[in-house]
Amino acid sequence: MAQKKKLSKDTNKKAKSEVDLATGEKEETTIDGKNAAAVELGRKSGKAGGPARAAPLSAKRRKEIAKKAVAARWGASNK
Repeated sequence: MAQKKKLSKDTNKKAKSEVDLATGEKEETTIDGKNAAAVELGRKSGKAGGPARAAPLSAKRRKEIAKKAVAARWGASNK
């Protein structure tokens, strides 16, 4: 889950930051500088992509892909 950037402990700076976010003058970003809305959209698309890719595959082809993934992760000795 995306983490929000921490707000200043200074009351005036915190209030200014909150107003900027509320009025849209400043977009909410995560700690690593990415746009929070874009991160969420990417997660949503990514979660839908896996099942959509697997739906037209046969059981045999899914098994081949899984074996290749295991070999890549754990080494060729686990085929």
